[in-house]
Amino acid sequence: MKIAIVGAAGRMGQMLVKLAKDTALEVISKIDIAEGYDKEWADEVEGVIDFSFHTAVPAAIKKAAEKGIAYVIGTTGLTAEEQAVVNEAAKKIPVIQSGNYSLGVNLLLGLVKKAAEILGPEYDIEITEMHHKHKKDAPSGTALMLAKSAAQGRDISESFVYGRKGETGERPVGEIAIHALRGGSVIGDHTVMFAGDLERIELTHKAQGREAFAAGALKALEWAKGKNPGIYTMRDVLGL
Repeated sequence: MKIAIVGAAGRMGQMLVKLAKDTALEVISKIDIAEGYDKEWADEVEGVIDFSFHTAVPAAIKKAAEKGIAYVIGTTGLTAEEQAVVNEAAKKIPVIQSGNYSLGVNLLLGLVKKAAEILGPEYDIEITEMHHKHKKDAPSGTALMLAKSAAQGRDISESFVYGRKGETGERPVGEIAIHALRGGSVIGDHTVMFAGDLERIELTHKAQGREAFAAGALKALEWAKGKNPGIYTMRDVLGL
C-alpha cells in the first residue's frame, strides 16, 4: 500500500517514516512545509497519515476525499469548523481519528469508563496530563478522550473544567476536571484520579517512546483499506 505522511518533518512524522519500512506500507510522499519535503502527494498514494498542525487538516482531507483514499488523523486540537470538514469527508472515505494510537491508552479508556461507572459520583474525577514543552495544544487529545470515557461511565454531559484559578468555591458533585502540564521532553503521561473520602484510585499511562503511537497509526491505515466510509477510532481497529 503506497502512502503519504502529512507532517513528515515533525517528531511523529519522522517516526512514521522510519517504522513504515518494516511494514507492508510504502511511504512515497513526505508532506511538510519544511524545506526539502514534498508539497503534494503523488497520484499513486492509496492512504494518508496526518500528524500535521490542525489548520492543515481540512485542505488535506478534502483532497483525500476527492481521490477516495483512506485517511488516518493523529492531529489534535481541531476547531469545530475543522472537525466539520473531517465529518463531511468521512461521508466519502474511511477516516480513523484518535487522540492516541497506542494499545495501552485505548485499554485505559475502557478501564476509566468502567471505574467511573462502578465508583459513582462520590468519587471525584481529576485528570492530569503532561507533555514536552514543544506541544502546541492543551489539553491533549488523549486527556479529552479520557474525560469523555469517564463522562460516559457516569452517564453525564461532557462539560469539563480546564484547570482552576481564583475563588472557585466548593467542588461541585459530578465535576470532571482536566489539568495540562508542559515541560522538558516528556512524551506523554496521563493519570485519571478517582478521589473518595476514604481512598483514592489512580489509573496511569506513561509513554516510553513515540514508537507505540506511530506503530498504531500505521496499523490503523492498513486496517482502513477497503472499509466503508465513516469515522472510526483506534478502539475499532483493535476490536475493543
